[in-house]
Amino acid sequence: MSEAIKNILSHDSGPFWQFVKYGAIGVMATGVQTAVFYLLASTCLKCLAPSDWAVRLLRLPPMEPQESSRVRAVRFAVATFIGFVLANIFCWLMNRWFVFTPGAFVWYVEFALFFAVSGASAALAIGFSSYAIRRFGLMTTIAVVVEVIVSFLVNFFVRKFVIFKG
Repeated sequence: MSEAIKNILSHDSGPFWQFVKYGAIGVMATGVQTAVFYLLASTCLKCLAPSDWAVRLLRLPPMEPQESSRVRAVRFAVATFIGFVLANIFCWLMNRWFVFTPGAFVWYVEFALFFAVSGASAALAIGFSSYAIRRFGLMTTIAVVVEVIVSFLVNFFVRKFVIFKG
C-alpha cells in the first residue's frame, strides 16, 4: 500500500480526508440500512404501497391494498429501526478504525453515546416520516430519504465534536 493511501486511511489524515472518509462510510452504512430496510419492507414487514417508486422501479412486492396507512407507518418504523441498528454497528466500527481517533471515552461509553446520538436523530426523522405517511400519505421511499439526510447531518457534527472530540 502506498504511503499516501496509508496517510489517508490513518486517524491523522486531516479534516478534509476525515470528512471524505466519514462520508464514504456514511454511504456504505446507508447502503446497509437501506438494503435491510427494503429486504424487510418487501418481505416480512411489508410497508411499500403499490404506487411506491421501489415497487414500480425495482418490482418489489407491495403490501396488501386493504391494509391501512397506520399499519404501513408502524411497519416502516420497525423496518427502519432494524436497519438502523445493523447500519450503526457497522458505522461505529468503521469510524473507529478509519475516521476518528477513539479514546475520548472507554469503548462501551463511546458505543453508547454513538448509538444515543444516532437514535435521537433517527427517532426524530422516523417520527416525522411516520407522521407524514399517516397524515399526508407520504411515499415510503421519500420517508427513507428524509430520514437519511437528517441523520447524516446531525450525526457527523455530534460525533466529531462530542463523541470522538476531533
